[in-house]
Amino acid sequence: CTLAIPPPLQEYATMRSCCVKTLCDGCCLSAVKSGLGNICPFCRTPPAKNDEEALGRIQKRVAARDPQGLYYLGCAYFHGQYGLEQNQSRAFELWNEAAEIGSKKALCKVGFAYYDGNRGLSHDKAKGIRCLELAATQGCVESRTKLGLVEYDNGNHDRALRHFMISAKMGEKFSLDAIKILFTDNIATRAQYADALKGYQDAVEEMKSPDREIAAAKLLILTSWEG
Repeated sequence: CTLAIPPPLQEYATMRSCCVKTLCDGCCLSAVKSGLGNICPFCRTPPAKNDEEALGRIQKRVAARDPQGLYYLGCAYFHGQYGLEQNQSRAFELWNEAAEIGSKKALCKVGFAYYDGNRGLSHDKAKGIRCLELAATQGCVESRTKLGLVEYDNGNHDRALRHFMISAKMGEKFSLDAIKILFTDNIATRAQYADALKGYQDAVEEMKSPDREIAAAKLLILTSWEG
């Protein structure tokens, strides 16, 4: 489908190792219903048989200098996935490389790492903010929300509100809730909260997909059962 995927991304989309595309779970379900089975709806490749094969596919995209391949290999190192030993320093190197060639998600990860001083990095808040601001201008909801939190913690409530307004209108529920708190504290006006609420509702409606909701419900049932 051509619908935007709502945040949080991991609840409504899945990365396919074959093409390292993040695909809407609704599209994947639609492919199954149409008789295509579990092949990738984007490149028509069957799912990997095991972690080794999945890792090999990602590494092939890394060799091709695919920014998404670099980003997801970084995630694999960070979480210790696909049989890799957990290595946060290597993860940051890959995210930094991916950010340099166009991955806004990697740029967001780098921004968080510098600002919070984790993943083996020393604090460099100024550099972290620059990375987050650049990712936010590229449409990264997570970066925009983080900037709102940073400004709020620094006492810049008007700037925080502007960041939250933007991300709320992109479908970020956390930001809408933050604006509600600002309204309760007499920092945001009733009109601003109403504007944010309408923008959030419009965004959610525009991104709504029946197959996506069914897929999310099935995943919730599966994870609850496994838990």
